Amino acid sequence: MARNELARTVRVCVALAAMAILLVPATADARYAKRTLATGSQGSDVKLFQKYLTQAGFRTSVDGQYGRSTATAQRSFERSAGRRADGRATPSDQRLVRRAARSGDIESEGTGGNTYAAPEPNTTERARLAADGRTAIAPEGAPQEVKDAIAAANRITNKPYKYGGGHGSWEDSGYDCSGSVSYALHGGGLLRSPLDSGSFMSWGRAGRGEWITVYANSGHAYAVIAGLRFDTSSAGDGGEKGPRWRSTARSSSGYTARHPGGF
Repeated sequence: MARNELARTVRVCVALAAMAILLVPATADARYAKRTLATGSQGSDVKLFQKYLTQAGFRTSVDGQYGRSTATAQRSFERSAGRRADGRATPSDQRLVRRAARSGDIESEGTGGNTYAAPEPNTTERARLAADGRTAIAPEGAPQEVKDAIAAANRITNKPYKYGGGHGSWEDSGYDCSGSVSYALHGGGLLRSPLDSGSFMSWGRAGRGEWITVYANSGHAYAVIAGLRFDTSSAGDGGEKGPRWRSTARSSSGYTARHPGGF
């Protein structure tokens, strides 16, 4: 009798274990997109997100730990989807990644099915204007800090010029010349606090940089990032005033050239 009871108990335990195995994916998927994921997050939902991210073509480790690799892959996905590239995965981002992994399409949530096609890879050494004429496409071979600075600048190219804008808060309704340059550099992890144009004259290291150069005098500042000018002034470009990428160069006469160390 005891032996039969033991056998019955073993069969029940095996059945429950098998059921648990079958339920794990469903449970993980049920928790998917329930919270925002960022560096330091961990869990089965992170692992599932990493799997979908890799299947969508943005390879990262699938270990349930949201580290630098996953944040970098997420930023690449966000840029391809026309979203703010901050490396964080909101629930909306996670649903978008899952859809892309399953169908190969990247559709924006709540836009009626509009599809954002990833821009053609920029294999040159210079940034170039995107088809929208507003944002810039970073070179594939650029350092991540440069790509992130370009992505940050892209986020404010629809903002107007605003005197003092970007100095009281990183997120503002408009930006002035030094505020917009500060925003781009901060996005690349190259600046902690906003600087005015005069302060940029002694910032970083002297001379032009390989990837980033800030030109400043007592009244104005602009940046050239991966060969493309980011400036609130059109300076003959014909564009509107405000933080914009400019396809034409401008004279640097009367400006001090500075660059971040290593770039």
